[in-house]
Amino acid sequence: MDVRRGVYASDDQVTPVVRLFMPRGVQPMDETVAVAGRDFIGVGVGALVFDDAGRVFMAQRGRRARNEAGSWEFPGGSVTFGERLQDAVCREFFEEYGIRIEVTGFLGMFDHILPRESQHWVSGTYLGHHLSGSPFIREPDKCDAIGWFDLNGLPEPLSEITRLNLEAYERMGHDGHR
Repeated sequence: MDVRRGVYASDDQVTPVVRLFMPRGVQPMDETVAVAGRDFIGVGVGALVFDDAGRVFMAQRGRRARNEAGSWEFPGGSVTFGERLQDAVCREFFEEYGIRIEVTGFLGMFDHILPRESQHWVSGTYLGHHLSGSPFIREPDKCDAIGWFDLNGLPEPLSEITRLNLEAYERMGHDGHR
């Protein structure tokens, strides 16, 4: 597909591809829809965010989640055009859970490939600390449950990217504590 002629669909909204790949003022020529993660590699971010007690924040993906519905994850989301990765992860935590976080480190870049769902994402995962706000679910169709958990007692099932993140976190020498 020629992305210069399409539009990008993100959940409930459709945004012209011009905002992703084209100079300002250039308009797409038709209504072909290109979906991040399916029609082209999506760019995402996520974070292991810890509270003062050393627990990590997690969310269970809801029925309208883009992928891996029902699994538990370290939250995150898509990066928008022109947005810095760290800004995107902070925005996602506030938009989806009403909490402010501080990015304290970088865990790594991960290939989040989901063959059964025909999706491919590249995701930067950060480490962070909860600054303020009591978390609540702001998008109930995309999220079924949230909570703070000890790394040695995480809920199951875990999303694929969360498993990859945990492996990397353990390789960094963390033993279940931030």
